[in-house]
Amino acid sequence: MREFDLSTAQWRKSSYSDGNGGSCVEVADGPTGIVPVRDSKTPHGPALVFTAPRWTAFIDAVKDSHFPAP
Repeated sequence: MREFDLSTAQWRKSSYSDGNGGSCVEVADGPTGIVPVRDSKTPHGPALVFTAPRWTAFIDAVKDSHFPAP
């Protein structure tokens, strides 16, 4: 498993996160070719790291409603 130094990453909340302090996803811009993602409620916790093409595929699938609401 590869590790990435995200200590200087600039995190931003998803525009779809609610404003009540819950269900917030943050994405970091920065390292070329990867997209780090974390839960804003645990900023010092783990982050998932996706390759840029896989993150784009995931976002496209969400936009196309391939993940039905529970």
